[in-house]
Amino acid sequence: MKARELSVLLAVILIIVMLIIPLPGWLLSILILCNISLALIVILVSMNTQEALQFSIFPSLLLLLTLFRLGLNVSTTRSILANADAGGVVDTFGSFVIGDNPLVGFVVFIILVIIQYIVITKGAERVSEVSARFTLDAMPGKQMSIDADLNAGLITEIEARERREKVEDDADFHGAMDGASKFVKGDAIAGIIIVIINIIFGIIIGMVQMEMSFSEAVETYMRLTVGDGLVTQIPALLIATATGIVVTRTSTEGNFGTDVTKQLLQFPKLLFIAAGTIFLLGFTPINFMLTFSISSFLAIGGYLLLEQTKAPPELDEAMADEDDSETMKTQESVVNLLSIDPIEFEFGYGLIPLVDAKQGGDLLDRIVMIRRQLAIDLGVVIPVVRIRDNIQLEPNEYRIKLKGNEVAKGEILLDHYLAMTPDLDNDVIEGIDTKEPAFGLPAKWISEPKKDEAELFGYTVVDPPSVVSTHLTEELKRNAHQLLGRQETKELIDHLHEEYAILADEVTPDPLSVGDIQKVLAKLLRENISIRNLPIIFETLADFAKMTNDPDLLAEYVRQALASQITKQYVSEDQHLKVITTSVDVENIISKNIQQVEHGNYLAIDPEVQDKIIKNVYENVEKASVQYENVVVLCSPTIRMYLKQLLERTFPQLPILSYNEIESNVQVQSVGVVNVD
Repeated sequence: MKARELSVLLAVILIIVMLIIPLPGWLLSILILCNISLALIVILVSMNTQEALQFSIFPSLLLLLTLFRLGLNVSTTRSILANADAGGVVDTFGSFVIGDNPLVGFVVFIILVIIQYIVITKGAERVSEVSARFTLDAMPGKQMSIDADLNAGLITEIEARERREKVEDDADFHGAMDGASKFVKGDAIAGIIIVIINIIFGIIIGMVQMEMSFSEAVETYMRLTVGDGLVTQIPALLIATATGIVVTRTSTEGNFGTDVTKQLLQFPKLLFIAAGTIFLLGFTPINFMLTFSISSFLAIGGYLLLEQTKAPPELDEAMADEDDSETMKTQESVVNLLSIDPIEFEFGYGLIPLVDAKQGGDLLDRIVMIRRQLAIDLGVVIPVVRIRDNIQLEPNEYRIKLKGNEVAKGEILLDHYLAMTPDLDNDVIEGIDTKEPAFGLPAKWISEPKKDEAELFGYTVVDPPSVVSTHLTEELKRNAHQLLGRQETKELIDHLHEEYAILADEVTPDPLSVGDIQKVLAKLLRENISIRNLPIIFETLADFAKMTNDPDLLAEYVRQALASQITKQYVSEDQHLKVITTSVDVENIISKNIQQVEHGNYLAIDPEVQDKIIKNVYENVEKASVQYENVVVLCSPTIRMYLKQLLERTFPQLPILSYNEIESNVQVQSVGVVNVD
């Protein structure tokens, strides 16, 4: 055990010993001086902290110091009543304060106790209660502010985590201070009771057991009692003052002394007013030389402060220009320009109410929910979305950028609603024709009075914030594979390693690197397959990675292992699946045209045959989409990934499954066949 930890434990044990075992006077004197020293250290530390959390141990320390003082009171009381002696320190304090009049010393002690109990302790207790209540009430707002800054890209995930921890620590600290302030209050009351007990029983013991006269007993026990009270109440007064300083302290860049001198003397001219007032008091019976000296001191101080605040404007401007030029010359000012945000949402000035909480905008909260939902749906943590206005855009225009490249844009009208109808022939609502930005469906912008009418006619009516959030969600889903890099993959592996350490170690770094795993996961995301079930994915990689490290083949093996998940993604509620199958001729053509090279396999098919296959798929999909909502293309496992390569550019969102990816309990119904002719 370290020496510091051992010293604290020994100190607690010593307090227990003080409560039980009588201590000699010389040891009591040492402990009393230690008590005074600790009180001085505590008040000095409290004055030099910049915020309350820098002295977060103060509530627990306050309890130990209070217990220490009470232990001293018990020990000194035992020594005073038993031996009429409590050490040299107590006797010296009592003799110095009392002098020749015990009653005066007792009155001084009572005044000190009243000051501590009524003024300082009462105030600190009230401030602690109010601070704890306000801090707890402000916690939800602070948490929302942190989430808003995180979504706006103003802070990173690490900074957000640190700020959340600080908010929690702040609430815990003020809650603890609310209870700890009761220790100070109880200590003051206990001090008064102990003094009364010492005086009354001391006089009785002195006269009855020690055969002292009444005056001798009063003089002896009054001196010892007042001395004991002073050596314990002075540190208690310092601790109570430190408590008040800590609970009333606000977070600043300087310590208590710096803030007092800076803020108290920030208006030098006011010192002249104070100096004039004190000078005028000299014409009253008050000593003129005394008032003149103080007023002169204030006037000189105000003059010196005014001279310090007057700096040549030319010098200030020259220094500012020099600082700017030096900043431009540094390497950091250029390097910072190279960073690119993973996701950016830019909007014109007309859409500012979308993100301004003061105007009712809730887009920031919606983005928080989008990131959480995508983490559940796709199993990947979407990076922070940086939100900024762009005066180069049209007032009602917005655009979405991934890694600096624009992937989508749209235009919305804040004072309108977007109305969509599945029956284009029965379009009876008047509005501004447009297209729904997420899926490209025909729609109209309608005014608010027509909203209820549109809903009665079967239109789907959506407010502008929902339009934007839906568009952003769909774009993030479509491009999730671009957002999953090696760094993000490493974080997923580390998260898996916490619960499945053996499984993670078996896959990476050997036989697969982080880059190999990232390629497999990106291929799954590219086809809208969730990677949330990492244990099954890594189990499959552990089984097949020793045979091949081709990401395409490994992704196919993983898809087959995720057959249950993929089936639930496309099957209907009655366990039926509408599919477009590939003919034997098409499968043979694709199989015969697979070219094997050193870096993998690819499909090299005749362009005319390729066009025929794509055209036939298009005709089947168009025909099936009229009758069925979800249609997939079903083929053999050997050609699935090559058929996907062939159709990906034309049908990027068309699901292509293999027979091994469909569970046996699903009723598969063919609604079309892909042929070459």
